[in-house]
Amino acid sequence: MTVKPLGNRVLVRAIEEEERRTPGGIVLPEAVKEEKAVRGEVKALGTAEKFDMSVGDKVLISAYAGTEIRIGEEKHLLVKTTDVLAVIEE
Repeated sequence: MTVKPLGNRVLVRAIEEEERRTPGGIVLPEAVKEEKAVRGEVKALGTAEKFDMSVGDKVLISAYAGTEIRIGEEKHLLVKTTDVLAVIEE
């Protein structure tokens, strides 16, 4: 399946965070974890004229932003460019 975002939207493959552990090694359940920005990799850009990111960039997205879709086994988010908080430069 191919997904082509429209307008000022971006398709981002969500990067799963590692399990959270306490300093003593206890794994925290999903319900206890605090909501924070989601990391992802830009997979496709919409049809708008200008973007501040490009395909392949790693980005931070607002915690509750966008629409979650599955492409194959991977979780993706379809978000507006205004929900992208930052481009991560490593």
